[in-house]
Amino acid sequence: MSQQIAPSSGSSFHLAMRILPREKREAMYAVYQFCRAVDDIADGGGSSERRIAELERWRADIAALFEGRVAPALRALDQAVRRYGLRREHFDAVIDGMAMDAAGDIRAPEWAVLDLYCDRVASAVGRLSVRIFGFASEPGEALAYHLGRALQLTNILRDIDEDAANGRLYLPKEALAAAKVETDEPLAAAADPRLANACFEVAARARQHFQEARRVMAVAPRAAAKAPRLMAAAYRSILDGMVAVGFAPPRQRVSAKRLHVLGALLIYGII
Repeated sequence: MSQQIAPSSGSSFHLAMRILPREKREAMYAVYQFCRAVDDIADGGGSSERRIAELERWRADIAALFEGRVAPALRALDQAVRRYGLRREHFDAVIDGMAMDAAGDIRAPEWAVLDLYCDRVASAVGRLSVRIFGFASEPGEALAYHLGRALQLTNILRDIDEDAANGRLYLPKEALAAAKVETDEPLAAAADPRLANACFEVAARARQHFQEARRVMAVAPRAAAKAPRLMAAAYRSILDGMVAVGFAPPRQRVSAKRLHVLGALLIYGII
C-alpha cells in the first residue's frame, strides 16, 4: 500500500464515502486500502501457498501495528485504528476470509461455511466500518452482521459467471441440491437453467438481511446511518433488479438503479 488506492468514482462505496466528514472518509479509505490489498492477494495468480504466505505477512504487519511498530505505508490505517478504536480481531477475520479463497477454489460450500465466509469478508469489514460511522456497540454489531451478509450475498449472485470463469461457485450446496443442480463444477453449474431456483433461495436470504439492517438503521442516529443507508439502497436495487430479470443463463449483469441511488443520496446525504 505504498500509494493511495481509491474506489472507482462511480461506485456505491465512493458515493457513500463522499457524504462522510473528512476524517471519517479518510479512515474508511484506509480500511478500504487494506481490504483491497488482501483481496488482490486472494484473487491473484500463483500458488495457494504463495498467496497464503502473503496474507500471513499482512497478518504480521497488522499485529505489529497494534504493538506500536507501524510500517510507513500503514500510517493512515494506524491513525484510523487509534482514532476510532478499531480492533485487531476484525482485521484478522478479514484475512481469514481471504485465506478461504486463497487456500483453494470454493465450490458449493455448505450454508454454514458460506455464512462464515460472508462474516469474515463482509461483516468483519462492517464491524470496522460501524465504529468509524459512529454506531454504538450493540446496534453496530447487528448492522455489520446483517448488512455485511446482505451485500456479500448480492455480490455472489451478481458475479456467478465471473466466479465460474475463475473456478469458483459460491452458491450453497443445499440450495443447489434443492434446485436439482447435480454438479459443483462451476461452469457446468452456471450453465444449468435449474441454477435459477438456487439463486432465488439465496436472494430471499439476502432480502431478510437487508430488512434486518433497515430496522437497525431506522432507529440509529442519522449521521451514523447516512453512509450505510446509501450503500444498502444501491445494493438492494441491484438485488431487486436481478430477481426481476431472473437468474437463468444467459444472465444480464445488473447495476444499481440510478434513481434509487440518487433518491437515497437526497434523503440521507444532503437533506
